[in-house]
Amino acid sequence: MSDRVSNTSDFLLQLDALKLVNRRTYISGGERLENSAEHSWHLAMACWAFAELFEEEYDLSSLLKLALLHDLGEIGAGDTFLYSANRDNAHVEERKYVEKIAAHAGNPIHNMLALWDEQEVGGSKEAKLLKIVDRLLPFLHNINSEGRAWIDNGIHKDQVLKMHQFIEAESPEIYRWFRSKVDYAVKKGWLDAS
Repeated sequence: MSDRVSNTSDFLLQLDALKLVNRRTYISGGERLENSAEHSWHLAMACWAFAELFEEEYDLSSLLKLALLHDLGEIGAGDTFLYSANRDNAHVEERKYVEKIAAHAGNPIHNMLALWDEQEVGGSKEAKLLKIVDRLLPFLHNINSEGRAWIDNGIHKDQVLKMHQFIEAESPEIYRWFRSKVDYAVKKGWLDAS
């Protein structure tokens, strides 16, 4: 029994490394950049909140598991900025790390890799909500910090619209809110109008 607990303890310490992966999003108040573990927690809470708000029949257990696993691959691959040129291939390196951690002797979560794949490419309504909320949170942080990460990285309105366009088909209500906030950010000078 003590070997199992020791192995699982080591597995948990491996997961703790997600706290060391910094993102380009500022936490509320703009004092520092958030790390991927903070984002994963916030993502899980936000998914839960939106699932309750929309009053649809989401499998909440599945949704929360997908959210908690979502950024796990960043331990090995690092965070890929949303507007990065190599964004389309980020999942390849991330999956390699998820394969590695899923194979850890102390991992008791037997379907970890399948769940990670579901959140990455799945078509379930839980995976779709996760993708929307994952894009929404950094956007919300940018609105809250007066566009600080956008300004730091020279991001333009057309880039933001392009990376969030898929939301329109999935959730028109969220997309309408998003578009109003984009216009507001441009008006305030937080987001370049081009």
